[in-house]
Amino acid sequence: MRPYAVIGALLLAAACTTGPSLETRGQVTAPPGNSKHLTVGSAGFTESDLLAHMYALLLNQAGYKTSILTVANRELYEPALESGQIDVVAEYAATFADWLNAKTNGPEAAPVGSPDLAATMRALRTSATPRGLTVLDPGRAVDQNAFAVTRAYAARHHLRTLSDLGRSGLEVRLAAGDECVRRPYCEPGLKKTYGIDVVGVDPKGVGTTQAKRAVQDGRDQMVLTTTTDATLDEFGLVLLADDKHLQNADYVVPVVNRSRAGGERVTKALGAVNSALTTQDLASMNRQVDSWRRLPEDVARTWLQDKGLLK
Repeated sequence: MRPYAVIGALLLAAACTTGPSLETRGQVTAPPGNSKHLTVGSAGFTESDLLAHMYALLLNQAGYKTSILTVANRELYEPALESGQIDVVAEYAATFADWLNAKTNGPEAAPVGSPDLAATMRALRTSATPRGLTVLDPGRAVDQNAFAVTRAYAARHHLRTLSDLGRSGLEVRLAAGDECVRRPYCEPGLKKTYGIDVVGVDPKGVGTTQAKRAVQDGRDQMVLTTTTDATLDEFGLVLLADDKHLQNADYVVPVVNRSRAGGERVTKALGAVNSALTTQDLASMNRQVDSWRRLPEDVARTWLQDKGLLK
């Protein structure tokens, strides 16, 4: 029998869509809670499932009864985190900072996430704390936007970094999402920060099979993907290092509902993941699930045991 229950995806009730009211937000300074049963949220994609299972396994070992709730939409799971229907979730620092900032200050609010991790964490905690959320310390793993070329292309032109590509003067057609033409981390940033001659954007999506095949076949020269992409090797692709730090600091951070899971025991249990987990570990585990068809729970358990974190 599994040590924790897995709850299937569901639509959360509208009643859970608000956190502490303006009148009660002062209560977030009350002593943190320590509920015996904790619900761990997953956003429904492979990496989020893996992190949710790691968190649940370690919390179970620490003496909690845990369940996993899959809610694939941040517009639903973040209010559930505020209300206590979800107690713990793995988030990404810069993305979540910008999301909470926009929720507080409107969709046109200037981004607060940046490549500076310390500044990003300050902004994230500023937005999270009044909502009754505690953002734990980030670990070593980061899931950022990244750019890949074929291994042969990189070797032929002596490319290891995006700066190398900029200095090469090569014309680059980029396979990415259609929003790339206006996003600062994408075409505008590649041109401004690295001097890369982007001659066009092929709107095939971020890290999709179609985008990777377009680069593999030579129709495009570079693809927008992520640092934990599990299938680059299958397409003969390699990442070029973001050596000037164009991308935001999307480090993995546990976020907890303070009134239910803000205690020291939870912080210690989840901190064990952050101290050991690397970006390469995440990519490897993603590959085991996506390419080898292993179950996320089994992959998470094996990794924790291999690291000596799970008995």
